[in-house]
Amino acid sequence: MEKKRENFASRVGFILISAGCAIGLGNVWRFPYIVGQYGGAAFVLVYLMFLIIFGLPIMVMEFANGRASQKSVALSYEVLEPKGSKWHYAKWFHIAGNYMLMMYYTTISGWLLYYFFKFVKGDFFQGMTAEAVSNEFTSMLADPVLMSAFMLITVVFCFIVCAQGLQKGVESVSQKMMVCLMILMIIMAINSILLPGGKAGLEFYLKPDFNRMKEAGIFNALYAALGQSFFTLSIGIGALAIFGSYIGKERKLCGEGINVMILDTCVAFTAGLIIFPACFAYNGGETGQGPSLIFQTLPNVFTHMPLGRLWGSMFFVFMTFAAFTTVIAVFQNIIAFATDLTGCSTKKAIIINGIALALLSFPCVLGYNVLSGFDPFGGGSTVLDFEDFIVSNNILPIGSMIYLFFSTRKLGWGWDKFIEEANTGKGIKFPTGKLAKFYVTWIIPLIVLIILVMGYKDKFFA
Repeated sequence: MEKKRENFASRVGFILISAGCAIGLGNVWRFPYIVGQYGGAAFVLVYLMFLIIFGLPIMVMEFANGRASQKSVALSYEVLEPKGSKWHYAKWFHIAGNYMLMMYYTTISGWLLYYFFKFVKGDFFQGMTAEAVSNEFTSMLADPVLMSAFMLITVVFCFIVCAQGLQKGVESVSQKMMVCLMILMIIMAINSILLPGGKAGLEFYLKPDFNRMKEAGIFNALYAALGQSFFTLSIGIGALAIFGSYIGKERKLCGEGINVMILDTCVAFTAGLIIFPACFAYNGGETGQGPSLIFQTLPNVFTHMPLGRLWGSMFFVFMTFAAFTTVIAVFQNIIAFATDLTGCSTKKAIIINGIALALLSFPCVLGYNVLSGFDPFGGGSTVLDFEDFIVSNNILPIGSMIYLFFSTRKLGWGWDKFIEEANTGKGIKFPTGKLAKFYVTWIIPLIVLIILVMGYKDKFFA
């Protein structure tokens, strides 16, 4: 007798966990930077437009595939595809994407946890020089034992959460983390806005400046908004489809997707309210992006702020929560792969995958020390850069293209069945007209192709 599939205890749980999966490092270390670079509020309006007309349809497709099949992506194609077709081979591509993402995400999550402990201990103190702050990050990267320890803590903790079950573990812990994350961000945003000298940063971030967008290049701004709207939602690897399989048919999926997008955007937007006023008040407006923003620029800002130890601790605990909610969500997906494909127990799936993901994460850890000679793209690139390129510039766009083709073509699941599933229940309806069908079937795949090609252009021909 097949074991009854566990479902979420509440609709709020589904929304918060799906948002937790989408909310990640890109919300904090990329979104504020590109908003400032491309015209502040003017760019945000363009970004929101792309998020709705581009990111939302693919998100709804993932949710619909999961809910209709009641399986993870490991078996959803088998359930939904026409008999005799070969769509199910695509599952290995999506599965690989989840593992590859975790091969470096667990390492960065470990960095965030480590920095939280360092701020709590007082290793970053008032008046610390910028060089000393930078050296803290450099010394961490040079220590493979230290990084391995915090990576393993991340893996073990997040799998323990998953071991408690969907409702008691994943849903309960993720909800608490998400609520704490949002409370911490609001408190920190208010503090940053009230800082002496923070007003200039607020104007830079929020005041629409089309001249700045024009100087950066209109096409570059549009492409940046398009790319951010795509990558921020973690679409294309089935990480959201699994949560669709855990919900009932009471609500239409378009409305649920909009709720997830609102939360994701609020977190990204609030991150900018924290970063820009603080950087203008204490760092001359310099922010940077990526790891340098999180682990060098902001710690340097906190060491010059009153109560900087407190604010630094709060910042890194909220960053840890943001990272852990993503890791827990993807781990839950990976566990579902194992149980769906092999029928093994959840306990066995956790033990095997816990060991596997710990081992798979070591190349990223060692890429900054033992394997520092590995420079895949030249110019000092690392194992992390290589793994991120494989996921962000290849697996996510190609995986999204597969979902688009499968959900709209007669040779796949098909438009009619997708629309029926997406519009079951109460709430906001997914558009069903001929224009909407043409747009989703042909225009969005073309946009994904452009993102794929431009990603290679930026990487190798910039």
